[in-house]
Amino acid sequence: MNPVHKQIPVLIHKGRPVCESLTIVQYIDEVWRDKSPLLPSHPHDRANARLWADFVDKKIYTNGKLVCLATGEVQETAKKELIGCFKLLEEELGDKHYFGGERFGFTDVSLIPFHGSMHWKLVGSSAF
Repeated sequence: MNPVHKQIPVLIHKGRPVCESLTIVQYIDEVWRDKSPLLPSHPHDRANARLWADFVDKKIYTNGKLVCLATGEVQETAKKELIGCFKLLEEELGDKHYFGGERFGFTDVSLIPFHGSMHWKLVGSSAF
């Protein structure tokens, strides 16, 4: 368990904990970079990937949680914000297969936790 926030996820590698989703993904990239890197090699591209992953973590997660748990005006505002966030992500993705271009990477990984829950809430339950 994360010693700061008392929650998961936590990766245990060689008996040592690594906490928080994006930190875990960065750790995995650093440890196994030679096998399948998640972050680009160019510093500008790495910074851009981290920017979008942070956007997902702060905006998509926060608004998605409100869509799922809130009611009334708070939920409606969160829905509108979430749609705006998805539109912005869609613009950034453009015609690329992945946010990093031709390769599945850091920003793509940051979206995985939201796929199932958001699909169910936004499509399955007719929230929109």
